[in-house]
Amino acid sequence: MKINFLAPLLALSFACSSPKTESSQDAPLSGNPIFEGWYADPEGIVFGDEYWVYPTFSAAFEEQMHFDAFSSKDLVTWQKHERILDSSAVKWARQAMWAPAAIEKDGKYYLFFAANDPLTPERPGYDPDNDINHFGGIGVAVADSPGGPFKDYLGKPLLSDFHNGAQPIDQFVFRDTDGTHYFFYGGWSHCNIGKLNADFTGFEPWEDGQLFHEITPEGYVEGPFMFLRNGTYYLMWSEGGWTNDSYKVAYAMAEKATGPYRRIGTILEADTTIATGAGHNSVIQKPGTDEWYMVYHRRPIPNEGRDHRVTCIDVMEFNEDGTIKPVQMTFEGVAANPVK
Repeated sequence: MKINFLAPLLALSFACSSPKTESSQDAPLSGNPIFEGWYADPEGIVFGDEYWVYPTFSAAFEEQMHFDAFSSKDLVTWQKHERILDSSAVKWARQAMWAPAAIEKDGKYYLFFAANDPLTPERPGYDPDNDINHFGGIGVAVADSPGGPFKDYLGKPLLSDFHNGAQPIDQFVFRDTDGTHYFFYGGWSHCNIGKLNADFTGFEPWEDGQLFHEITPEGYVEGPFMFLRNGTYYLMWSEGGWTNDSYKVAYAMAEKATGPYRRIGTILEADTTIATGAGHNSVIQKPGTDEWYMVYHRRPIPNEGRDHRVTCIDVMEFNEDGTIKPVQMTFEGVAANPVK
């Protein structure tokens, strides 16, 4: 089933029960959002000759129990892959599954995700008589193809403990040029970095014996993402509150994946002429080029509810000094750009 939503829309369409695309049928553009449905926290990546986006199914926690994925040859026409992973395959996921991140290794595809929203006793909302938020964290699933079906890799969370004050959620795996797989994660305004072991079943300790080092940049809240361009490492994250219009994307730069990171500033914020609450992003590079795209979620105007978020894509460009230009949210999205 191919999806290509380019029908013209009126501004009133945002008041409907589900999001619609916003670009002209006459233009060879993706439109924003790039596919129908409430989806957030999109992870964009290239596998082979296809672009892939793995988002959160944006709903109430009790309904947020599966993942869909979307693939495209050109960024314009998207194919939906339904229920690539759901809670029937992850027995320990009882409350919510969100923020997927995918990577390929040795012909296998790994999908990392958060589940259960684990809390510590001192956090608001912790209920000593309800163990649903006493256990959970970051899990990992595996499949033979990027469209799944995925199955639980470990039968338990990969990471459930709390280190350096970071809630074990919002993970991202970055493969460095030397083959090291760095593991970035963290909620509650703390960001940690670790190193995955060779088979992705755990973590290699640092030289000091610790499994994770805190690298929290100024302003960090959640949603870390890293990419490498021209020898510079870019760490991105979300600031503000994910349930409201304050959400935005900021970034820092470093000479190594481990930092230290120099905060530069925010590059994606609310635009009341287009959408609000833009954040929890990822970045896609067209292989072999210096062409870059930001994939992110945002809240249509008017906003109908906390979980009404849509997945969008816009061009990301750089200044001569390597800093990132502010990303302009659009209704049109991006032009067709096949991987090959």
